[in-house]
Amino acid sequence: MWLDIGRALFAAGERLVDEARQKTRPRRWQSYHTVRPGAATPLWNILADQLRSELAGHGAKVRLARYLGIPRQRLHNFLTDTSRMPDAELTLRLLHWLAEKRAGRDVSL
Repeated sequence: MWLDIGRALFAAGERLVDEARQKTRPRRWQSYHTVRPGAATPLWNILADQLRSELAGHGAKVRLARYLGIPRQRLHNFLTDTSRMPDAELTLRLLHWLAEKRAGRDVSL
């Protein structure tokens, strides 16, 4: 009887150790999922805020969307709706546009 109790306790201990290992195992980055804007993307949040402040003028969003070669709705998704993230090339073009705009040259005209 004591041997059976010992075996049951040993099996329960093994299960607890396995569960603890699984919980402490570092999670792999899900490389197939797109990063969404939010708390995990602080640099994008800053860039989006700066872009929104520069796009206050009438027709500025339409001109920027034409310059980038994307639909106006996609630009809305990036900056206002925060449901999408631009790819690297588009982000670099947004940074270029912002730098040119602040230098007094509007490349989207």
